Amino acid sequence: MTTQADIFEPADYRWRGLTMTPAAAAHICELVAKQPGLLGIRLRVKQSGCAGFGYVLEQVSAPEPGDLLFEQQGARLWVPLKAMPLIDGTEVDYVRDGLNQVFKFHNPNAQNACGCGESFGV
Repeated sequence: MTTQADIFEPADYRWRGLTMTPAAAAHICELVAKQPGLLGIRLRVKQSGCAGFGYVLEQVSAPEPGDLLFEQQGARLWVPLKAMPLIDGTEVDYVRDGLNQVFKFHNPNAQNACGCGESFGV
């Protein structure tokens, strides 16, 4: 039997939110400037990898119902409400290492990560 105490409703919580480094915000703004109709990026979480969850970035031309918007330095980052328990407090960074360029996620909720860095567990 399910009681009210057993039900988790993400909308009932106060979230710390997500932040972007200046490099991540600048890169998102560059992407938006290059593509007409693009509003920003959505960060989803999916069950994946050996540690449990993976990050998924998508281009946003229209927000989805239930998306939360985090805006910084003109860059817009949408997150589905149901992902917040896993990534609340995350800082999104954009780093260049030699020829490689990639978004990095500094997630305070991640208790472990797989060896290749593609997934995390909470």
